[in-house]
Amino acid sequence: MAYEYETLQVEYAEGVLTATINNPPVNVMTLPLYMDLVGFTSEVEQDESVKVVVFQSADPDFFIAHFDVEAILEFPIDTPARKSMEFSDFQLMCDRVMSMPKATIVKMAGRAGGGGNEFASSCDMRFGLKGKTVINQMEVALGILPGGTGTQRLPRLVGRGRAMEICLGSDDIDAETAEQWGYLNRVFDTAEELDQFVDSLAKRIACWPAEAIALCKASINNAEMPLKDGLLEEAYLFQQTLRTEGAQKNMRKAMEMGLQTREGERRMGELCHEFAQAANDEG
Repeated sequence: MAYEYETLQVEYAEGVLTATINNPPVNVMTLPLYMDLVGFTSEVEQDESVKVVVFQSADPDFFIAHFDVEAILEFPIDTPARKSMEFSDFQLMCDRVMSMPKATIVKMAGRAGGGGNEFASSCDMRFGLKGKTVINQMEVALGILPGGTGTQRLPRLVGRGRAMEICLGSDDIDAETAEQWGYLNRVFDTAEELDQFVDSLAKRIACWPAEAIALCKASINNAEMPLKDGLLEEAYLFQQTLRTEGAQKNMRKAMEMGLQTREGERRMGELCHEFAQAANDEG
């Protein structure tokens, strides 16, 4: 397959397909990156030559910052929220990396927030770097909620209480804590160690029969049933929060105060508190 994308560089070797995300300045999941990820995951799902997919970033500080808030502000809100009986394209993309008959691995050397964190948490394994890897779900601080699988994936991954802390706290979770909670499989001291381990693991898995990889993954995934009702409800509630005054105010205030700038993204936990307080002070 061609694997030609604007924001992804794709390399194949011996059953392992590596997708490097490159969407400067901070790897915000803009619509071009989002559409590339949708297209890429759809394409690789059907590629029988691939046994393992590794996602990594060209930016050492950011895996995927989060979904583009400017794009979210353009979502239609002139009609009442409607509960769909079908998955959204974002949910389908996340479900695809979780259910495709290949191992999906995230090499998370930097930050993952919002929709980027939802995407990463849907993959099979995540590996991080001490002092560098950070996760953050900032949506509630913005007045919305994680509407791309987060409120359903995270409790299944780290437990209800920790998912509450991640989502309601809207604060940074460091690599060591994320590892202790089971979000990260392992963390490493250096980028070289991270690269070496993930590359070795991917090549090792790619040695096994494709059918065994696929069926073992499917069997493990069965432990998470049922999920559909929760995902559909999540999307409906996201649509409801999007229509609130607080969501519109906080998202706009966040953009005014540095969201989606390199400086702001580096201090997301602090920034969430600052823009929320500023929005509250305005009344």
